[in-house]
Amino acid sequence: MSRRSRLSRGPALAGILLASLASAQPDPDSAWPHYGNDPGGARYSAAAQIDRTNVDRLQVAWTFRTGALGQSPALDRKAAFEATPILVEGKLFLSTPYNHAIALDPRTGAKLWEYDAALDRSHGYSEVTSRGVSAWRDPAAGAGPCRTRIFMGTLDARLIALDADNGAPCAGFGAGGQVDLTRGVDLRDLGNYQMTSAPAVSGDVVVVGSSIGDNRAVDVERGIVRGFDARSGALRWTWDPIPWASRTTPRTGAGNAWSTLSVDAERGLVFVPTGSASPDYWGGTRKGDNRWANSVVALRADTGLMVWGFQVVHHDLWDYDVASQPTLFAWRDGTPAIAITTKMGRVFVLDRTTGAPLVAVEERPAPPSDVPGEEAWPTQPSSGISLGPEGLRAEEAWGATDKDRAWCRDKIAAARSEGIFTPPSVRGTVVFPGYAGGVNWGSAAYDPTRHLLFVNTNRLPMLVRLIPHERLALEATQGTPEERLRAELALQAGTPYAMRRAPLLSPSGTPCNPPPWGTLVAVDLFSGRKVWDVPLGSVISGDLKRLMVRLFRPPLLDAGSPSFGGPIATAGGLVFTAASMDNYLRAFDSDTGRELWKFELPAGGQATPMTYRVDGRQYLVIAAGGHGKLGTKLGDYVVAFTLP
Repeated sequence: MSRRSRLSRGPALAGILLASLASAQPDPDSAWPHYGNDPGGARYSAAAQIDRTNVDRLQVAWTFRTGALGQSPALDRKAAFEATPILVEGKLFLSTPYNHAIALDPRTGAKLWEYDAALDRSHGYSEVTSRGVSAWRDPAAGAGPCRTRIFMGTLDARLIALDADNGAPCAGFGAGGQVDLTRGVDLRDLGNYQMTSAPAVSGDVVVVGSSIGDNRAVDVERGIVRGFDARSGALRWTWDPIPWASRTTPRTGAGNAWSTLSVDAERGLVFVPTGSASPDYWGGTRKGDNRWANSVVALRADTGLMVWGFQVVHHDLWDYDVASQPTLFAWRDGTPAIAITTKMGRVFVLDRTTGAPLVAVEERPAPPSDVPGEEAWPTQPSSGISLGPEGLRAEEAWGATDKDRAWCRDKIAAARSEGIFTPPSVRGTVVFPGYAGGVNWGSAAYDPTRHLLFVNTNRLPMLVRLIPHERLALEATQGTPEERLRAELALQAGTPYAMRRAPLLSPSGTPCNPPPWGTLVAVDLFSGRKVWDVPLGSVISGDLKRLMVRLFRPPLLDAGSPSFGGPIATAGGLVFTAASMDNYLRAFDSDTGRELWKFELPAGGQATPMTYRVDGRQYLVIAAGGHGKLGTKLGDYVVAFTLP
């Protein structure tokens, strides 16, 4: 062999090796590096191998079990596996409801490492969930440890930094790899101050909010938002959404950001969705419009300075938190835009740089309160985009039988029901689409090629009643055992009234509003037009559903169901979502809403799926562990699908 021949083989062999290495890494356009895929929460993937022509051929590629359940039966009953994995540097990262961070091989589901945050499970945590983790690559770290970090918040309010290579805590971050988030929040109860959503990362700043059990009292924890140095864990800044609260008597709390924040890295902005000031259903101690609770606020990610804010509800009395991650997208003329989806089912579209509406917003009169001491705000913002019904009248009552319809009609007629902003009353108030309804933490997916926004909507009426404290003990004995089981009683300490809320269900257990009770909706954001709206899932699942088919009771089978979790969209012209009570993962045609495929998961799919391509194959992954509060089947599965 000539010298020239030997030399010519070097570059060829190197090319083969480089190509091999490249094929072992996910295509950057087909990875899923953030909770919402991109930092702006679009939940859209360019992966198109799975499309409308072949999605019905999807099969299980691998299944992983986390082992999360079984150690704490009391907590397991309200556990929710709501996590969406992320794919970073060739590894899948996710978190369990009890804050075990786990790294998996995306091809096989084999566990690469696991970190246990060692929660004290003797606490009665308000929420038992973790929706995910975040990743950050330190450009200054070289090849040393923790060059890529996985950040996770915990149920006991810690921010933990882990080495993405091996799961070891990053020693230089905080104290031994973790920061105590209870400092500076006026902690009242550790089990009610938590972090349940993935942190946001912008530049070298990690931004966190908090989850707060906010109906137990007025003076709960402060809902401050904080930015920490991603390397050292040092506090860089603090932003208080309701600085006026320190002047109320007693001091008002919450106003916290418990959902996922969005980041505009190019402009150095972080977009913070906030919840209600405490408590949700009484505002007599927090008079005024309560800014910046129930808002989306743009902050400078490096300093925490506020740029603009937009409030979706003034003086919230209904638990209308901004539960969804804001969606960042480009408006029809290229203007940087943001879409805010809400529990009321209204969508607000704003200029991302100024907060000015791009779709008309109008202040409309709202009903007054009939409770002494309460001053409901006289107007509320109305958007040009509405996803569903905005009230429930007695004549609209629904039931599977005449008896059910009559019962529901009487219940609605006896309560106040004057639209989505009817204030709570001692008489009782119908809140519809409900505090879990409209769009919840599952958020939206946005397809930029079709400029379509996809959302899961809940349509479940709630009956809310204010109860004088002296009557609370009697209230706890009222109703049937089933009604008492479904009802939530909250003390609202520091106010004249406790609160009772429960889904408005007929004696047969079906919602009192006409179906569908949950839908998947597509909206053209450029025109504001609803393109399609289809029922999502069923309230009946598994063997019971098969029995119902045999008994010829079809009206409930495709009536849609309340759901927790959200959709994703792909370049294959598909929308994937699970979330409903019947445990199915489904694929829909992006253009028409037609259901193309479904698969019954081994447990409830109350999570948002994700997708990626690796080694030339596209995978679809979802956490299937159920939701204790929704009552779906519990488990500990992570399931991946691919084409044969």
